[in-house]
Amino acid sequence: METELSKKLGVEHAIFGFTPFPAVAAAITRAGGFGVLGAVRYTAPDDLARDLDWMQKHTDGKPYGLDVVMPATKVEGVTEDDIEAMIPAGHRQFVRDTLAEHGVPELDEGEASGWRITGWMEDVARNQLDVAFDHPIKLLANALGSPPADVVDRAHDRGVPVAALAGSARHARHHADAGIDIVVAQGYEAGGHTGEIASMVLVPDVVDAVGPLPVLAAGGIGSGEQIAAGLALGAQGVWLGSLWLTTTEADLHSRALTRKLLAAGSGDTVRSRALTGKPARQLRTGWTDAWDDPSGPGTLPMPLQGLLVAEAVSRIQKYETGALLGTPVGQIVGRMNSERPVQAVFDDLTRGFERAVERINRIAGRSVS
Repeated sequence: METELSKKLGVEHAIFGFTPFPAVAAAITRAGGFGVLGAVRYTAPDDLARDLDWMQKHTDGKPYGLDVVMPATKVEGVTEDDIEAMIPAGHRQFVRDTLAEHGVPELDEGEASGWRITGWMEDVARNQLDVAFDHPIKLLANALGSPPADVVDRAHDRGVPVAALAGSARHARHHADAGIDIVVAQGYEAGGHTGEIASMVLVPDVVDAVGPLPVLAAGGIGSGEQIAAGLALGAQGVWLGSLWLTTTEADLHSRALTRKLLAAGSGDTVRSRALTGKPARQLRTGWTDAWDDPSGPGTLPMPLQGLLVAEAVSRIQKYETGALLGTPVGQIVGRMNSERPVQAVFDDLTRGFERAVERINRIAGRSVS
């Protein structure tokens, strides 16, 4: 599964694996792919530095990258406390009522919320970049599109290519104009924040829009045959995220959540604003249903929603409240029906890719060696 891009970046397979878990990212790199660690959960620079140090020691000298969540523009002078003050009292009451309805206990006295994603804030993300550029990362990706121009320049000054996710050809052209090196065409099927265009339509649209800039196909990909399809559509690699959640190296801190993922079908996800305020595909739960119910108060825009539900999500996860327990995940969850090491997943991907290539060669009348 070598392409021009994978050769340029020094990886055996053109498989880019996004994950919040350092052990998974390192295993992806060791398996011959390109592991990309998600930074959004890191609020303390020292924690990110610790995990990047660990990855450097466990990637056998092979390349890896970092994914941040940065808006292209900054709102000056607004603090997290300012944002908290914008959250309506009625929404806070709705959270309390929903948790009480499902019997979710309070956190212990003095216990801080373990799920408080502030990595989307400009200052936090820039601290993450300070740490990242002290390490030999080989790719910087941004989940919110093109990062600020000075960040792109800073990466390029260090010889680090920059990737950005796009949900439409228009977004992709904007990235190209902003000096982005790699566009990740992420379809509707993907986990987390997504647009409304399916991968089969989106990937060739983006390839046509930004070529010869390399494009990675993302969204609904979890087999070697699907990787072959993405490359046939013009992509130079694939970007996989959800598939790694049920690997043995993943650390979900919840066996109940792992069981829900293994049992879920491809129709058991929903695009909901319940988690962050932007449409994000995740497991459908009583939590997403409550927020999507027209009789409720409705979700708040990003970043208000994320701050509003932070403690609630921590409580749901800590006490493994089954009806409410969920996570961002794509429609590929229907194929995630066993726990396997990352290497075993890679072995399946490469075998599936070979089967697809052989099938196309037979269709085309070519001999298969």
